Amino acid sequence: MICDLCPRHCDIPEGSLGFCGARRNKNGEILCDNYGKLTAIALDPIEKKPLKKFFPGTKILSVGSYGCNMRCPYCQNYRISMSHDIDSINMSPKELVDTAIDMKKHDNIGIAFTYNEPLIGYEFVYDTATLAKEEDLEVVLVTNGMINEKPLKKLVPYVDALNIDLKGFEPEYYKSLGGDLDTVKKTIEITSKHCHVEIASLIVPEENDKVSSMENMSLWLSNIDKRMPLHINRFFPCYKSTYKEKTELASLFQLREIAAKHLNYVYIGNI
Repeated sequence: MICDLCPRHCDIPEGSLGFCGARRNKNGEILCDNYGKLTAIALDPIEKKPLKKFFPGTKILSVGSYGCNMRCPYCQNYRISMSHDIDSINMSPKELVDTAIDMKKHDNIGIAFTYNEPLIGYEFVYDTATLAKEEDLEVVLVTNGMINEKPLKKLVPYVDALNIDLKGFEPEYYKSLGGDLDTVKKTIEITSKHCHVEIASLIVPEENDKVSSMENMSLWLSNIDKRMPLHINRFFPCYKSTYKEKTELASLFQLREIAAKHLNYVYIGNI
């Protein structure tokens, strides 16, 4: 069976999981194996997503599961994103929505799907998001944007904001991470027409820190919307990249200066 959720189009044998570790071929049907299995749940400041221009000063109930359809060697959440057999709690969409409603007394505005790649758990996200909108809750996705156009367009009407991780602007670099730049660009184009979108880019020394790459990226984003916030984030050694040095602050400031020529809101994060 071919999984048509993301551009990897995994051909998954009966009983097996796809590349992401969260989608299984069961009796000739591709199912969300991590449906309702939460490995993390917390009430976070909205700025932690990071979202700077979406209900600033509020909090959002943030949940994650396990698995990912990319393989970034510097993943900060690799313990859950690279796993498909990990302790979790089970929550139905209704239970999660009810929890979010109860957390309104603590300034909660909705539900954020984050920590691992949420869209590989597409069915759970979709089912929860549709219920959440019935209860006037905000729905946020923190995602790598690696999703095909058809399922994305089905989900977008129930999403209010996204932070999309644009990991670079060179196709070969994306390939090295197991991703596809064109797909991520298409996700940004589609969602920005319907939702509040902010972009995050982790700057890894000697990988995606070229001035020319930031010039091209910020110019492309400005052609969509000059007001789209861009978060230029500092890399710290972790996972399979512990041998690398953290990003120099001077490099971040230089890249911010480049991006600010094209975009109205450019932030430096992780400092």
